[in-house]
Amino acid sequence: MTGEYMLDARDGRIGEVMGHVGGFVQLRPVGGGIEWDCPLDALLPAPPGDVLRARVRELNRRWRPSTG
Repeated sequence: MTGEYMLDARDGRIGEVMGHVGGFVQLRPVGGGIEWDCPLDALLPAPPGDVLRARVRELNRRWRPSTG
């Protein structure tokens, strides 16, 4: 399961599984960031299309020139 992308059914966020402790899985947002805990009963497989969209959004965010 570590390294797989999963969906937190509580709020729809997609994250990469970083590990698990007890009844919780630690997920990291696509593209990195602060991990969050998701209970096992709220974890669903992330549809591949949703993972791809999240990765593209993150790449676009990183490469978009800042305005200011």
